[in-house]
Amino acid sequence: MAPSFQPDLIERASRIRLLALDVDGVLTPGTIVYTEEGVQVQSFHVQDGLGIRMVASRAGVEVAVISSRHSKALSIRAGELGISRVHQGVKDKLRVYRSLLQELGLEEREVAYVGDDWVDLPILKRVGLSVAVGDAASPLKDHVHFVTTRPGGKGAVREVCDLILAAKGLWDDLLQAVP
Repeated sequence: MAPSFQPDLIERASRIRLLALDVDGVLTPGTIVYTEEGVQVQSFHVQDGLGIRMVASRAGVEVAVISSRHSKALSIRAGELGISRVHQGVKDKLRVYRSLLQELGLEEREVAYVGDDWVDLPILKRVGLSVAVGDAASPLKDHVHFVTTRPGGKGAVREVCDLILAAKGLWDDLLQAVP
């Protein structure tokens, strides 16, 4: 049985052709850990990864990440997931977002964006489906269409992918594909 979402949310999600994601606090739990040698360690949730793969392969949705920081771990994980649109060290996320729209020939209503803090608000205010992770900065939650029940780096992105898959009528097909 497909997950249940509000009709307005289903309508918004059914139009999505690009899923754009912040990284720290969205794809990761938002903690930065350094080893004794000064190497940064990040963790990613496997369910988020599978959701990204399913929404890209089954629903034909493009996926992009936009991060203000640089991370070798992100480059590796994005490669594993087949995400080719990886924007790191971004000072102006809105400029990158506009560039993606132009490059892909999309309208704003065809984009979902997932963020967790104020720096994401300029994009969240424009997209067709704006999402804050469950542990996002509290005031941000008042400015989005959907707040996940799960926190960033702990399956929040998977919730968004499940919403898109359900909205595009692909949920039952996915269940049928399981042996």
